[in-house]
Amino acid sequence: MNTDLTGKKVLVLGGSAGIGLATAKAAAAAGATVVIVSSNQERINKALTTLPATAKGFAVDLGNEAAVRDFFTTSGTFDHLVFTAGGAFPFGQVSDLTSTDMQAAFGLRFLGAFNAVKYGSKNILPGGSIGLTTGIASLRPQKGWAAGACICGAMEGFTRVLAMELAPIRINAVSPGIVKTGLWAEMSAADREAMYQQAANTLPVGRVGEPEDIAQTFLYLMQNGFSTGQVVVADGGAVLV
Repeated sequence: MNTDLTGKKVLVLGGSAGIGLATAKAAAAAGATVVIVSSNQERINKALTTLPATAKGFAVDLGNEAAVRDFFTTSGTFDHLVFTAGGAFPFGQVSDLTSTDMQAAFGLRFLGAFNAVKYGSKNILPGGSIGLTTGIASLRPQKGWAAGACICGAMEGFTRVLAMELAPIRINAVSPGIVKTGLWAEMSAADREAMYQQAANTLPVGRVGEPEDIAQTFLYLMQNGFSTGQVVVADGGAVLV
């Protein structure tokens, strides 16, 4: 496994915060030149202050196919593409959700990734890879997680078919468990901390995840040239309990 990314270029879509920014930092620390992309210029500017001076950032509506297509016509070539973009998705049982809810949930998390791969894969250099983001909701579904379970299941299937269609480009996905990110921002601080503590008490590792934990998994998949079509779970043991 080549643990050095010196001379490599890594694009992180959704890279202005959370897991995406942590992945950009990890890639930069391993020697890569990084480019972060998200829809919010203010967050991009803030994120760039935490990255090396060689890093660049672009504001692109990742939920808009035309915007994604246009971005990749000018992005140039690169070695690794990571897609971590995705806001909150609707919670609720199937009986409570509408088809509009589900369409909105898939809009960025699945279709955003679909468009990024469709247009971005043409620019990946030999030996390069794509890293997608899913989650354990499809492996360990719970009441109220219908949207999350459906999206995660779709991303897993998408990862596997891409590994066949785009070979020899390597395609893998990371499946996080509960991680301290903006996904839970709509909760009150007290409720959020209570949720983290409750989860930590049940997990074998005794804590919830940090963005840096998931970033290391993305980094591993960039560096391991013999891994493709895989969904790597990084969940602190959640699927076991």
